[in-house]
Amino acid sequence: MNAKELRLDQLDAVLLGAASHPLPPRPPVGWLRAIRETLGMTSVALGQRLGITASGVRKLEQAEAADAITLATLRRMAEALDCELHYALVPRQPLRQMRRQQALRLAQQWQERAGRTMALEAQPVDAPSTSPRDRLEAMAQEILRSSGTRLWD
Repeated sequence: MNAKELRLDQLDAVLLGAASHPLPPRPPVGWLRAIRETLGMTSVALGQRLGITASGVRKLEQAEAADAITLATLRRMAEALDCELHYALVPRQPLRQMRRQQALRLAQQWQERAGRTMALEAQPVDAPSTSPRDRLEAMAQEILRSSGTRLWD
């Protein structure tokens, strides 16, 4: 197994764990405000910890609730609330499966393009010894072996 395959397997394993422990939904007011208010901390007190005004705190809380806050700012505010920021992208399916599906799509496109070219030249497309599905699968495996980042072009 090469380094890329090993990295793919390792990341898939880590992300599978993350997917099996989903985060709770964000409160409508956002995590920052919900935690601050639950702690009984005023926006003035949090602002003092951050070196900003109370209205600045409220604007940042609103930005978080609206998905318009930067990760750096969110991390800084989490620290001021004595919290950790956990951030991850969790794929809806394993990365290996996503790559295989993309390789199959690409192989299908290449087969269709070759079929059109062969038809224009009045040449037969199918080799009688292999099924179209087997050829598609073999082509997808070759794409995965050789294409690297070209897989997504």
